[in-house]
Order: sequence, then C-alpha cells, then structure tokens
Amino acid sequence: MLMELTDELEQSDSGMESLTASKDDTPERRPEDNFITPSLGSSPTAGSPLDGPQLGPLKEFDDEPDETLSERLWGLTEMFPEGLRNGAHTVTTKTWSGVKGLYGLSRSVLWVVASSSVILFAPVLFEVERAQMDEMQKTQQKQVLLGTNAALSGPMPNLPPIPR
Repeated sequence: MLMELTDELEQSDSGMESLTASKDDTPERRPEDNFITPSLGSSPTAGSPLDGPQLGPLKEFDDEPDETLSERLWGLTEMFPEGLRNGAHTVTTKTWSGVKGLYGLSRSVLWVVASSSVILFAPVLFEVERAQMDEMQKTQQKQVLLGTNAALSGPMPNLPPIPR
C-alpha cells in the first residue's frame, strides 16, 4: 500500500515544476504544432482541445520575429485608399517645407534687424558715453580748482576774470 501511494505521488504533478521552468527550458516548437488540427472522424465537440488524440496541443507563435513600430505603421497605411495616402503625404511634405522656409526667413530677418540696430544705434550710444565723460572731466577740473564744496554746489555763474 505504501508503494502504491509513493507511485501515485510521483506520477501526479503538483504544478510547481511548471512554475519554475523557464521559457528557455522548453523544446523548440515546429510551425505545424501551432495550430489545432482535428483528426479524421472526430467532431468539433468531441472533448476539450487538450485531452485525447482528437486535437493537437495549443502552441504559441514563438518563431515569428517581432515587428518594429515603423513596420506596423507602414502596414496600417494599406487600409487607407491611395488618394488619402497621397493627400496626407502632400500635406506633410508641404507643411515640412513651409516650416523650413519660415525658419530660414526668420533667421534672415533676425540677422537684418540685429545688424541694422548695431549699425544705427552704436554711434548714438558712443556719443552719449562721450558726453558723459566730458561732463565728468569738467566736474573733476572744477573740483580740483575750486575745492570739493564748489564742485558739488552746481555750475558757477560766469564771473569776469580776476586781473593780476
């Protein structure tokens, strides 16, 4: 009786072995194993797909390479009519060339505005700076000649020169 129980335990699968087995441990699948093929003389309702010799086991498609995103999108274009595809291509092409043209135009306009402003406003800025420097030199001369209080009091009225 003990022998029968141990034989029975060895034959029954607890399911733990299938959880630990990785995908790489499974044998290679043949493409013909991927489909359920009924055998001759069996009806579609003659048992479940996994029991008995009537139907083959369910397998996955592991042999097909994965599609890239661009391949999938290209494949989706086939479901639209040719006129719609051509129209979308034309709109995309014209939009892209318009954006490129607008970018080139904005670069040219920016260059013209920047260079013109430098050419037109640089002399004005230099002249303002020169006028400030002249005013500062006059203030320093007045400070040296008349003292610090006279330079801070403001411009001196025009006095006649002192005779010697």
